[in-house]
Amino acid sequence: MLNDISLGKYYETGSLFHRSDPRMKILMYFIYLVTVFLIRSSGAIALLGIVTAVIALISKVPLKALRTTVVPVLPFVLFIFVINMFTIKTGKTLWEWTIFTITDEGIGKAAVMSVRLLFLILLTSLLLTLTTTPLKIADALESLFSPLKVIRVPVHEMAMMMSIALRFIPTLTDETNKIMKAQVSRGADYDTGTVINRMRGYITVIIPLFVSSFKRADELATAMDARCYRGGDGRTKLNPLRLKGSDVITGLILVTAAAGIILLDRILR
Repeated sequence: MLNDISLGKYYETGSLFHRSDPRMKILMYFIYLVTVFLIRSSGAIALLGIVTAVIALISKVPLKALRTTVVPVLPFVLFIFVINMFTIKTGKTLWEWTIFTITDEGIGKAAVMSVRLLFLILLTSLLLTLTTTPLKIADALESLFSPLKVIRVPVHEMAMMMSIALRFIPTLTDETNKIMKAQVSRGADYDTGTVINRMRGYITVIIPLFVSSFKRADELATAMDARCYRGGDGRTKLNPLRLKGSDVITGLILVTAAAGIILLDRILR
């Protein structure tokens, strides 16, 4: 049922992005995150789509992995589109019935919001989760935020928590799949009946999943304590992060592309 969901999973292909410094990828991700929410013109959105496609080709991540990342969130994207379409009432009225109104500007802005969300998911997967292991993401975040240690911010612990959260997304997905299969074998039905009945049926999944999650958290804490984990002070790394020349070139190309997208959006408005 949930086996095909690749959200949060690392997919090794040995590509340029897989070998790149994770700090560069995180910085590029935040730059493109800002870019996604700044642009509004169709030309800039199309150019962003081309850049995203090029990143996907360079990363060599198969289309199936991207599809299984996007498909699970499509209902939420559709919900965002519908909400924006009915709440934005500026522009030329295309359809009206009682309290519901659809305008051309409402459809346009709803489409932009939906496309932004799709780009956000794709870029998160291509620049982070599919091409970077959770351990490297944690090391990169700790390195980037290391200046905050001066004001006693627990940077290592925060990076560790984020790494553990990313690592356990696929684990919890597999656990949910196992629970649902076990409940279906006992007669549970999640596909028929009213929406209320389906929601009640999912209680038989949520409760065991919470119990399993707390059990895994307790086991992880015990394992870390048994290995004498006492925080990040004085800890060394087997493979320290090193910024290479190819990382700088890749970063400059991506920054230039993002600047070009923003500039094109300003011209076309």
